[in-house]
Amino acid sequence: LPISTDCLGTPIVYSPVKADLAGNIKKIRAVYESNPAKFKTLQNILEVEKEMHGSAWPKTGATLALMWLKRGLKFMLVLLQSISDGERDEEHPNLIRVNAMKAYEIALKKYHGWMLQKLFT
Repeated sequence: LPISTDCLGTPIVYSPVKADLAGNIKKIRAVYESNPAKFKTLQNILEVEKEMHGSAWPKTGATLALMWLKRGLKFMLVLLQSISDGERDEEHPNLIRVNAMKAYEIALKKYHGWMLQKLFT
Protein backbone atom coordinates (compact mmCIF):
# COMPACT_ATOMS: atom_id res chain seq x y z
CA LEU A 1 0.00 0.00 0.00
CA PRO A 2 1.16 3.57 -0.56
CA ILE A 3 2.48 5.38 2.49
CA SER A 4 -0.46 7.79 2.41
CA THR A 5 -3.04 5.09 3.20
CA ASP A 6 -3.45 1.96 5.25
CA CYS A 7 -5.92 -0.93 5.18
CA LEU A 8 -8.75 1.36 6.26
CA GLY A 9 -8.20 3.92 3.52
CA THR A 10 -7.80 7.64 4.00
CA PRO A 11 -5.55 8.28 7.02
CA ILE A 12 -7.24 11.61 7.77
CA VAL A 13 -10.41 9.73 8.71
CA TYR A 14 -8.85 6.91 10.72
CA SER A 15 -5.70 8.46 12.10
CA PRO A 16 -7.47 9.62 15.30
CA VAL A 17 -8.62 6.06 16.01
CA LYS A 18 -5.20 4.64 15.22
CA ALA A 19 -3.46 7.31 17.30
CA ASP A 20 -5.83 6.71 20.22
CA LEU A 21 -5.16 2.96 20.20
CA ALA A 22 -1.39 3.50 19.95
CA GLY A 23 -1.46 6.14 22.69
CA ASN A 24 -3.31 3.87 25.09
CA ILE A 25 -0.93 0.99 24.40
CA LYS A 26 2.01 3.34 25.03
CA LYS A 27 0.58 4.39 28.42
CA ILE A 28 0.02 0.79 29.51
CA ARG A 29 3.46 -0.26 28.28
CA ALA A 30 5.10 2.60 30.19
CA VAL A 31 3.60 1.36 33.45
CA TYR A 32 4.68 -2.20 32.69
CA GLU A 33 8.22 -1.10 31.78
CA SER A 34 8.51 0.92 34.99
CA ASN A 35 8.61 -2.37 36.92
CA PRO A 36 8.23 -5.54 34.80
CA ALA A 37 8.57 -7.84 37.81
CA LYS A 38 5.73 -6.06 39.63
CA PHE A 39 3.50 -5.65 36.55
CA LYS A 40 3.70 -9.11 34.92
CA THR A 41 0.04 -8.98 33.89
CA LEU A 42 -2.64 -6.38 33.24
CA GLN A 43 -4.38 -7.71 36.35
CA ASN A 44 -1.30 -6.75 38.41
CA ILE A 45 -1.40 -3.22 37.00
CA LEU A 46 -5.10 -2.87 37.81
CA GLU A 47 -4.67 -4.14 41.37
CA VAL A 48 -1.73 -1.83 42.12
CA GLU A 49 -3.44 1.20 40.58
CA LYS A 50 -6.66 0.50 42.48
CA GLU A 51 -4.76 0.54 45.74
CA MET A 52 -2.55 3.48 44.75
CA HIS A 53 -5.25 5.83 43.38
CA GLY A 54 -8.10 5.10 45.77
CA SER A 55 -11.32 6.92 44.87
CA ALA A 56 -9.87 8.27 41.61
CA TRP A 57 -9.56 4.70 40.32
CA PRO A 58 -10.48 3.45 37.67
CA LYS A 59 -10.46 6.79 35.89
CA THR A 60 -6.71 7.30 36.03
CA GLY A 61 -3.40 5.90 34.85
CA ALA A 62 -2.97 2.71 32.89
CA THR A 63 -6.39 1.54 34.05
CA LEU A 64 -8.08 4.36 32.15
CA ALA A 65 -5.86 3.69 29.14
CA LEU A 66 -6.85 0.02 29.25
CA MET A 67 -10.56 0.92 29.37
CA TRP A 68 -10.15 3.20 26.32
CA LEU A 69 -8.08 0.59 24.52
CA LYS A 70 -10.87 -1.95 25.04
CA ARG A 71 -13.43 0.53 23.73
CA GLY A 72 -11.30 1.33 20.68
CA LEU A 73 -10.81 -2.34 19.90
CA LYS A 74 -14.55 -2.90 20.22
CA PHE A 75 -15.08 -0.06 17.74
CA MET A 76 -12.73 -1.79 15.29
CA LEU A 77 -14.41 -5.16 15.84
CA VAL A 78 -17.91 -3.81 15.19
CA LEU A 79 -16.69 -1.80 12.18
CA LEU A 80 -14.98 -4.79 10.55
CA GLN A 81 -17.86 -7.15 11.41
CA SER A 82 -20.35 -4.73 9.86
CA ILE A 83 -18.28 -4.54 6.68
CA SER A 84 -17.91 -8.33 6.64
CA ASP A 85 -21.68 -8.74 7.09
CA GLY A 86 -22.22 -6.64 3.97
CA GLU A 87 -23.99 -3.75 5.68
CA ARG A 88 -23.78 -0.70 3.44
CA ASP A 89 -25.48 2.40 2.13
CA GLU A 90 -27.06 1.32 -1.16
CA GLU A 91 -26.79 4.86 -2.53
CA HIS A 92 -23.05 4.99 -1.72
CA PRO A 93 -21.89 1.35 -1.69
CA ASN A 94 -18.18 2.18 -1.68
CA LEU A 95 -18.36 4.29 1.49
CA ILE A 96 -18.19 2.80 4.99
CA ARG A 97 -20.00 5.61 6.78
CA VAL A 98 -22.85 3.25 7.76
CA ASN A 99 -20.36 0.80 9.25
CA ALA A 100 -18.37 3.46 11.09
CA MET A 101 -21.50 5.05 12.55
CA LYS A 102 -22.77 1.66 13.74
CA ALA A 103 -19.42 0.97 15.39
CA TYR A 104 -19.37 4.41 16.98
CA GLU A 105 -22.94 4.06 18.30
CA ILE A 106 -22.18 0.67 19.86
CA ALA A 107 -18.64 1.14 21.15
CA LEU A 108 -17.86 4.79 21.84
CA LYS A 109 -20.77 7.22 21.74
CA LYS A 110 -21.92 6.73 25.33
CA TYR A 111 -18.44 7.68 26.58
CA HIS A 112 -18.21 10.93 24.60
CA GLY A 113 -19.72 14.28 25.38
CA TRP A 114 -22.06 16.10 23.03
CA MET A 115 -19.31 18.05 21.26
CA LEU A 116 -17.20 14.99 20.49
CA GLN A 117 -20.29 13.10 19.32
CA LYS A 118 -21.02 15.87 16.82
CA LEU A 119 -17.39 15.97 15.72
CA PHE A 120 -17.41 12.24 15.02
CA THR A 121 -20.57 12.56 12.91
